[in-house]
Amino acid sequence: MHGPVSIAWLLVALCALTGAYCLLRMRSGVEEQRRAAGGEALMGFGMAAMAVPAAVFTPPRWAWPVYAAVFGAAALRALWAARGAPHHLHHLVGSAAMVYMAVAMAAAPPAAHHGHGGTGVPLLTGALLLYFTGYVLLSGARLVPAPASAGGGGGGPAAWGDRPELARACRLSMGIGMVAMLLAM
Repeated sequence: MHGPVSIAWLLVALCALTGAYCLLRMRSGVEEQRRAAGGEALMGFGMAAMAVPAAVFTPPRWAWPVYAAVFGAAALRALWAARGAPHHLHHLVGSAAMVYMAVAMAAAPPAAHHGHGGTGVPLLTGALLLYFTGYVLLSGARLVPAPASAGGGGGGPAAWGDRPELARACRLSMGIGMVAMLLAM
């Protein structure tokens, strides 16, 4: 990722913490939540690794095709899962964006990894930026608390892996991270 080192480290921390929380969500009693959390953990840790400043660690040239293959497989899995649950289309777009960024980094000359090299296709980058910006705005609006009901809800507190507001915050964090990474391309 290009840009100031301090911002890159903040992005690494945000994505790594999000990935760690997604691993915690994999302990949920609901299988669909576990499955989605696994994909989101992969995305969070992959984004964290991709955001490490080039001044600290420059991945070898073979790493980018590996990233593309891993996230290509994740995109195929999301496409398969979207047959029965359309909300997996967002996972497909996220995985495809990771493939796109990995391919752009693999195609960039080594000197472009240290400066703002203008890697990527501007039209595709713009379309992904538009999608993820919309996703971030929509996700943020969904986090606004609804008025409490008079019944109180009952049932006791939810386990950490089953808290829908934390899952939404996790997805919002990754959306913000994706916007930052696309802006830095």
